[in-house]
Order: sequence, then structure tokens, then C-alpha cells
Amino acid sequence: MENIKLNIEKTLGFISKEKLASYEPKVKACMETLEKGTGLGNDFLGWLHLPSSITQEHLDDLKATAQVLRENCEVVVVAGIGGSYLGARAVIEAMSDSFAWLKEKKAGQPVILFAGHNIGEDYLYELTTYLQDKKFGIINISKSGTTTETALAFRLLKEQCERQRGKEMARKVIVAVTDAKKGAARTTADKEGYKSFIIPDNVGGRFSVLTPVGLLPIAVAGFDIEQLVNGAREMEKVCASENLMENPSALYAATRNELYQNGKKIEILVNFQPKLHYFMEWWKQLFGESEGKDHKGIYPSSVDFSTDLHSMGQWIQEGERTIYETVVSVETPNHELKVPTDAENLDGLNFLAGKRIDEVNKMAELGTQLAHVDGGVPNMRVSVPMLNEFYLGELIYFFEKACGISGYLLEVNPFNQPGVEAYKKNMFALLNKPGYEAESKAIQARLNK
Repeated sequence: MENIKLNIEKTLGFISKEKLASYEPKVKACMETLEKGTGLGNDFLGWLHLPSSITQEHLDDLKATAQVLRENCEVVVVAGIGGSYLGARAVIEAMSDSFAWLKEKKAGQPVILFAGHNIGEDYLYELTTYLQDKKFGIINISKSGTTTETALAFRLLKEQCERQRGKEMARKVIVAVTDAKKGAARTTADKEGYKSFIIPDNVGGRFSVLTPVGLLPIAVAGFDIEQLVNGAREMEKVCASENLMENPSALYAATRNELYQNGKKIEILVNFQPKLHYFMEWWKQLFGESEGKDHKGIYPSSVDFSTDLHSMGQWIQEGERTIYETVVSVETPNHELKVPTDAENLDGLNFLAGKRIDEVNKMAELGTQLAHVDGGVPNMRVSVPMLNEFYLGELIYFFEKACGISGYLLEVNPFNQPGVEAYKKNMFALLNKPGYEAESKAIQARLNK
């Protein structure tokens, strides 16, 4: 089976092959650091060989639990934030019919909704109102059970589910994905008797899509988690190569770091397939939270083309030359649609008659890439044979491995996120949370100046 491929040819007018080749020993050292667990954040390397360690028994357990939710729920709400929801949403949105929400649902095919990723009162009001006449279940994803956004949503949803469906059914349709032994979510799951799955201690949230955090919601949505894992396993093998030019993750990490050293501080991840929008969101967290430390790091951004060519296209073409693009291109769509002939041809499109829509899209992609390179924007291209679970699994692991290597090339800890705690401390102080009295006093004095 063909694998995803990386093409860096359109960066070589901006960086040299010789300079890129010099990264081979550096990349090899980073890979050895990952394998031996001798670098910063080495207690969060469980993702590295996760695909090859997943057992059939584990997959069967996830699928059986997913089936219970599918049989007993019209709607399943996934409660989580950051890595606790983005990976699942990325795969589900990529694989789903874009207009499924308008169509009549089949039995055993629940609507998947998300909560706990914001504190929007209108959002939560509208969600709980929508659920008032629905048979719904909940997947609560939280290692601690005390993350404010998720805990708040789960409190609302748990109460509503028990009130509408009764305590007995609620126990059947609420599933916890949490720590093995400790935390509020674990205590609640054990007390209430919920089915639960473990978030491994050595896998950070943004790397957790191939744990139950991602696999359970994806299975509930009706997609093949075995193929997702198989794709990741294949890429795990491919990305083990110490040859820079044969290892796409290593080559990507080296290329982006050399571009960074040459003043390209912003990476724009590009898709021409709207189903990949949330994959871009997952990627932004993966790299942003991993590399943005010590006042350095490549800023991860994303655009949906050709839509954003009519908004951001001008800036990308002629703005400050601190950017480069990585285009994720799906080679073959899952459906076929051709441009019809129109007798009057008022729109002037008869020259396209008989062509597949995807051919037009691919020429928009190529034309954009050529224009942006001419405008001073280096381009990499990740080609994906088609959009299915196997290749999404490959893509996930490709970026995860590249992120680990790239973070070590930048000489930061790719596996912590100390900056995320700053807003929480201020929020808790402003809300007068017990234990934050000193911080509350200090922040009030600051605000009263």
C-alpha cells in the first residue's frame, strides 16, 4: 500500500541542499534521544511506540463500549478540551459526510457533539436545550477531572442525563476516560460505576489521539479504529529510518527548522479539502504547545483553501516574508462529480465541462503553490493518497514523530506546557477559588491601580 509522502523541492530555492544534509547527524541524535528517553520530557514518550503496542483485546473493548453507546444513544457528547477532544474531532470531521447533520439519522448512528472546550454560556445553554428531548450519552475525557471547562460541562451534562434517562441508564451511557488511580474523574467513575478507560501517564494530551481519548469517540462515530491504528503502525516503521531523506518525519523536522533559522518564523498548514479543517486545529495544538517555549518556536497557523485565498491570500502573497507553507494534499477524493455543460455559458465555464471538480481543485492548488513560491513563500507538500482511516493514522503519527524531533532540534522540552497554567492561576484568583487567596489579593491590588 502506498504511504503518505513529503516533497520539499519548493523549499530549496530558499534553503540549500547542503545545509539541509548537515541536519542528518543532528536529527539522528534527536531520534536517539527519543528512543533512549534521555531528553527533556522523557516521562511523556508513551506515544512513540504506542501504535505497535495497541492490542486487539484493547481495540475490541473500545469497540464493544462504542457499540453500547451507539445502541442506546441518539446523541453522544464528548466532553474534553485541547488534546482531549481535538484529535477525535479531527478524525471524525475528516471522515464524516459534510451534511450528515441535515440527514435522517440511521439507528445505531448517534450524532457526535462536543462540549467542555469552551466556557460559552450561550453554547452550553443551546446544547443542553437541544438535548432536552434526546436520548444522549457522555464520554467524559479528563485526566484530573478538575479542568474548569470540561468539569463545568460534565457537571451540567451528568445532571441532565440522570434527570432525563434515570440513574441506571446514565451509568450505562456515561463513559470516563481518565487517570488509572487518582483524580476527581476517576473517583466519580468508580463511585457511579461508569465504564472507564485509562489515559496513560506517559502520553500527553496533544499526543493522545491513539489512546482511548481519541479511539473511543471515533469508534462511536462509526469509523474503523483498527485501520486508524494500522496506518499509524505503518508510519511508525517508516519513521524509524535514520536516513534523513528516507524518513519523512525527520526530513520535515529538519526542513522546518532550517527555514526557521533563515527567518521563516510562521508555518501555515494548508488544505484544499474542507474536511481537514479540524485536523489543522489538532496540528496547531500539537506544534504550538510543544515548541512555543523559551521565547522561541515556529508559530503554527492554518488556512482552508481555496476559501481563504479570498481573505488571507493577499497577505500570504505579498505580506511580510516570515512565512512558509506546508500543503496537505489529498490525491484522490472519495466521490466523483463532473462539471456540466451549459448551453448559454453565461459564466464562461464551458471550458471546464466534463472535467472532474477535483481536477479544478488540483489546478487551484498547483497555481497557488507556484504563485506563493514566486512571491517568496517556501512550500512543502504532504501528499495523502486518499482520505480514510488508514492514511489519517499515518498522518497523525507522521506529525507526532516530526514534532518530537523538531522540538529537540529547537532545544526545548516538546512534552510540557508550563505556559498553559498562567491563565488558570489568574482565572482562579479572580473567581476566588479556595486556596488562591493570596493570588486573589494580589490581582485585585493590581486591578485597582
